Amino acid sequence: MAERADIAVVGAGIIGVACALQLARQGRQVVVIDQQPPGMGASYGNAGHLATEQVFPIADVSILKRLPAMLIDPMGPLRLDWRYLPRALPWFIRLLLNLQPARYRQTVAGLRALNETSLGAWQRLLHSIQRPALLREDGSLLVFERANSRAAIDALQQRMQQQNVPVDFWSAEAIRKVAPQLSEQIRGGLFFPSTGHFLDPYTALCELVTAAKASGVEFVQRQVLDARVADLGVTLVTDQGLFAANQVLIACGAHSAKLTAALTGNNVPLDTERGYHLMLPHEQQRLPFAVTSLERKFIMTPMAGGLRLAGTVEFAGLKRPANMDRAWQLHRLSKGLFREELSTEDATPWMGFRPSLPDSLPIIDRVCDGKVLLAFGHQHLGLTQAAVTAEMIGHLAETGTGEPGLPSVHPYRLERF
Repeated sequence: MAERADIAVVGAGIIGVACALQLARQGRQVVVIDQQPPGMGASYGNAGHLATEQVFPIADVSILKRLPAMLIDPMGPLRLDWRYLPRALPWFIRLLLNLQPARYRQTVAGLRALNETSLGAWQRLLHSIQRPALLREDGSLLVFERANSRAAIDALQQRMQQQNVPVDFWSAEAIRKVAPQLSEQIRGGLFFPSTGHFLDPYTALCELVTAAKASGVEFVQRQVLDARVADLGVTLVTDQGLFAANQVLIACGAHSAKLTAALTGNNVPLDTERGYHLMLPHEQQRLPFAVTSLERKFIMTPMAGGLRLAGTVEFAGLKRPANMDRAWQLHRLSKGLFREELSTEDATPWMGFRPSLPDSLPIIDRVCDGKVLLAFGHQHLGLTQAAVTAEMIGHLAETGTGEPGLPSVHPYRLERF
């Protein structure tokens, strides 16, 4: 006999846990299944930045010029492992096709719709568990160092304003007033007031797990090997036997493609942006908020446990071992950004898999006559978009439609692939 639940959520990352809590509060009996403890995948080590300003995809037409460097430079900010090129090539072709003007505008509109509602959704979620202090809503900063970067900064500010992203130009003097430990090399930057950062993303997830358990959500640790749609719902094949549910939510990030194909017949072009971080535990007081470098292409986020350096992208698949020198490269990138060099004493490197689709939009959908829900592919915006995704999934689970005040689900449908 198979174990049974009303809704089975496959994936205990920030997306899956937030959705499970939302569904349980709607009166559903929810079981979350993951082969790891909650939050031990990509959600554990993300940059912690609530990146509502990031309404543009990571790639633009300049990626063609950068492709040789992506293959040659193992430490570059955007890296494609040459051994992974044969498998990655179809994905990159689709990415390039999505850079056509009409499709690019659709991507930007889809990202903007999610991001401009993300902060409000997180405020509602954190207040509902009485933990609003986990999120610091104090903005973030993009700085530049070279005089010839000013034109790029001005152009970016104009593009942001065209997308109704709140943004202000800050002079070098204004930056040093709030972040005096930054070096004299900083010439200015863009401040994004409607962003923020989590003091500890993993702690935030654990608080959501606690709230979910209090609402009746059960967490089980096992591996889901296969899945099939049945007459009365969905059957999951796990390493510990069968598990049946009226509905299933696939929210296991970069590992979602296999189960989605088994349930829907759709071979989703899902790949992974392998992201690295370096945690510096003795640098809690260096910055007041998250700071990104335009030229160096990485982010520094102050957290309760230190300063987290993150932000580069590597395409090398799910199986190749981590290249932790990429994590240590983040410290090398920080040299010159501060008056005094950052301490690496007791520093810890990390790598995780960020799920990415070639149009830079997630899949948020209800398919198979409502038996299958999908919430994955949020690339490096999983933390940012988790709370609003949970609200959207909550409505899809019950009605199959969207809700006024939330983004339309149309841009995120599975059928676009």
